[in-house]
This record gives sequence, structure tokens and C-alpha cells, in this order.
Amino acid sequence: MELATRQLIYVSRHPCAELYNRFHQRGWQVEVAASAREASRAARDRGATGGLLDLSSAFPAHEIAAFEAPLTLPHVGWVATATAGQLGDSGLRRLVRDYCFDYVTVPSSGERIVDSVGHAFGMAVLADPLASQGQMARSEGEMVGSCEPMLQLFRLIRKVALTDAPVFISGESGTGKELTVVAIHERSIRRQAPFVAINCGAIPPHLLQSELFGYERGAFTGANQRKIGRIEAAHGGTLFLDEIGDLALESQASLLRFLQESKVERLGGHGSVDVDVRIISATHVDLQAAMRDGRFRPDLYHRLCVLQLDEPPLRARGKDIELLARHMLERFRKDTSRRVRGFTPDAIAALHNYPWPGNVRELINRVRRALVMSDTRALSAADLELADYVATQPVSLAQAREAAERQAIERALLRHRGRFSEAASELGISRVTLYRLLCAHGMRQDEGAPPELRDLPAGVALQL
Repeated sequence: MELATRQLIYVSRHPCAELYNRFHQRGWQVEVAASAREASRAARDRGATGGLLDLSSAFPAHEIAAFEAPLTLPHVGWVATATAGQLGDSGLRRLVRDYCFDYVTVPSSGERIVDSVGHAFGMAVLADPLASQGQMARSEGEMVGSCEPMLQLFRLIRKVALTDAPVFISGESGTGKELTVVAIHERSIRRQAPFVAINCGAIPPHLLQSELFGYERGAFTGANQRKIGRIEAAHGGTLFLDEIGDLALESQASLLRFLQESKVERLGGHGSVDVDVRIISATHVDLQAAMRDGRFRPDLYHRLCVLQLDEPPLRARGKDIELLARHMLERFRKDTSRRVRGFTPDAIAALHNYPWPGNVRELINRVRRALVMSDTRALSAADLELADYVATQPVSLAQAREAAERQAIERALLRHRGRFSEAASELGISRVTLYRLLCAHGMRQDEGAPPELRDLPAGVALQL
């Protein structure tokens, strides 16, 4: 990789102009990030990258803890700079020890820092390509994927983020619907405003009204002070109604009124409050069936479902299954003191054979559990508790072709009730070729063969 293409994520609250210029002179393209969130976003949008984490710029404690996410990305070679006394802090020391290629005590020469970052970048380039397949994947926020259904989802996220229309996200449990909602919010003009999520299925119906709309002091026993509801708290931003399909019918009517008027009335209040929010809802429930059964109001459905996104199940994401498994392995590698290097071949086979009823959430849980319980350097199918889904007998390409050919012939003959001419015509071959194929596959029955083919030897060579 040429120097001109080197990229650096410089994480600092007070970036040094002299150091910035020195990197630029040495052929680096520098992007400054002021927080862990900005660093994560910058790191996920590119391939192998150098990273400089300026711990000496006095990040607050909660920000230090948040740096673990970008520091775990395998394609970034991180170097930390810190003052002499900072590494006495156990939390900082652990981050530097576990995730950084090197650290430099400041004050120090700019050349020393640039050289150290260059070495870290080189190690990131040399990283195991299987362990860093995420570089080749596209991402939206915390979501990673390279299959066509996910690329299509990413395109739709960018489109709907530009509008203020209500969005409805459907998909099975565990597919990552909330990550899609967050990605939409962070790409919208409301990204600096509040993001408020409420699980409609987790709150009892008699409490949902007060949670959504709030209440005034004295509205009921125990209401000792005014409480702002979730809808009002999201003013100017995005309100995420998760598991909207589990919302009770009596609550659906109140929510519909708010969607029509963009006003809320607190319990015990006498006036309405104007609220400007963008509504995004999601559910694993089939709302079409719920409407037919009278469990969900059609008028509410049509208010919520202006733009619809479908979250693909994990089993439909093909090569993304292995990609996500490796991504989770890197993310949760800290759960064990052993240096786990990846997955065994039988684990990869099981990952693809298993139907994943729990989707991405189940994949995360299986990888985390395997990391803790396994005693080996590579996670096996047994570690993932998927030993029953390993293919017992490997199949060669020739065997696969032979099986497919035999099956096609059998089905054609069954459809045409053994009539050679019609079956051969459907298969795009002659009657003679069809009979020779029957001989080759051990399917020949001389008494049912055409007259001109009955005397052909069983071992006749195929002439396709």
C-alpha cells in the first residue's frame, strides 16, 4: 500500500496542529475524531487504517469506557499517547495493554509518534484476511453486511433518512431492527435531537398511557409531580415504537389521535401540547393477520406504515453469517484471557447449515458463550453447540453434479410417465443420450427402453 493512501484516525479533544502537519507531510490522510462515537464511525467506513488515541487530551471517564468499541476493530492499528501518570489508572492501562499496538509517553517527538503509528498500520494491513473480512463489508452504524439483501437495506436507510415520513420496520425477532432505527436517526436532520425508544410490549396497558403522554401532579394517587411522557421527551427528534404489534387496542386509539393531531394531553391536564417527532415503528408480528383478526387497527397501520423496510433474517444472508460470526469474535474477544484465533472448518460448516431461528441475537449469544467455555485456540462446532449441523460426509463437485443430473432425469421421466421422447425433449437432449445417461447412472431397464437402444451395453461411454 502506497504512502499516499495511508489513512489515520486522530482521536483527540485538542488535536496538535504540528503533529497533524507532520502526518500530512509523511503521506497520511488524517481525519480528526473528538469522541468514541466519531472514531467508530470513521473506522467502519474504510479498510486498513492507522489510529492515534490521544489519552492526554483528558477525555471524561464515560468516554474512556466507550473507546473499547473502536479499539476492538481488527483493521485499525492503534497507538495511544498518554502522560506519565495516566497509565496508573487501571481502566486506561487495560485499554492500552489489550487493544493498542504501542503507546508513547508525552511530551515526545512527533517523529516517534508517526513512526509508531506507521508500524501499527503495517500490522493492520498484514492482519489475517479471514479475521478482518469486515473490511470488505458495507456498514450502516453498528450494522455490518455484504449480501445483497443487506446492501439493499443500507440503500433504503439512506433514502428514508432524508424524509420525515413515518417508517415501519418488519422482521423476525433478533434481526437487528433497533440498529436500523438508530442508523436512520443518525443520518436524518434530527440526529442532534433526542432519540427515544419505548417497547410497547413490555409496558402493561394501564401504564402505557402515562408512559407515552405523561401526567400532571395529582392526576392519580402517587403522582406527586409532573412527568413528561416519552412522546413529549422526543420533541424535535425521533420516537421509536418497538413491538408496536403488541400494543393493546385501547392504547392504539390514543396513539392514533396523537398521530393525526401531533398533540399530546398529559393525564390530569386540561390543555394540549404540540409535539414534533418523527415516528419509526417495528414489530415481529404479522400486522396483516393482526388486522384480519381484529387485534390491530387498520387506520393506525396506515398511519405508521408510510415507508416500509424489511429486515432480512440471518438464514437468508448467506456469507454474512461467517462475516458476522468473525465480527462478534473480535468484538467479544476480551471475554476470555486466551488468544482465540478464529473458527474451525466444522464450525464454519455448522454456521451455514444451522437455520438460526433466533437470528443475529442468537449468533451473538452462541459466539460469546463459546468464547467463555472453550479451552482451545479455535472455536469448534461443539463449542457453538452446533455439532449436529456439521455435514457428516464431504461431497465433491463431481458427486454433486452426478446427483443433480440423476435427480433431473428422474423428475423428467416422472412428469412424462416414462415417455422417453418427451422427457428427452424437456431435458434438451436426444433419446439416445437420455438412455446412455440412464446406463451411466445404473437406472437402465432394457424392457422399457426404445427398441433401437435395448442392445446397448451397460457400460457404454457417455456422449453428451
